[in-house]
Amino acid sequence: MAKKLTLGKNERLKSRKQIELLFSEGKKFSITPFRIYYLFNESANPPLQFGVGVSNKNIKKAVDRNKIKRRVKETYRLQKNILQQKLKDKKSRLSLFIIYTGKVIPEYREVNVNMNKILDKLCHITGSEN
Repeated sequence: MAKKLTLGKNERLKSRKQIELLFSEGKKFSITPFRIYYLFNESANPPLQFGVGVSNKNIKKAVDRNKIKRRVKETYRLQKNILQQKLKDKKSRLSLFIIYTGKVIPEYREVNVNMNKILDKLCHITGSEN
């Protein structure tokens, strides 16, 4: 049976409380042009919750910010299964928020390569946690 490549409602990080907790107590790292915040916690129901943001200071038009968010979500959706499986094996839960900090609209290929690097690093971090 093929893997489900979806980004369901329960996998999205939407709770203001969880997002504030993530930014205040979570750890972060950067892979240019992205800043990644993550927090291993017990409160998340699915093993992996994800959110994305783009600064309106750097990207002025809402159309362009939405385009970047769509590209980030799509690359994440297609590549998240490895990290998700690792979290299930460890019985761990992860909240993840990615912020785009660049000043130009990235090509899909660039976002795809960077997302691969981000998820590889998170897999490595997940392996060293606990």
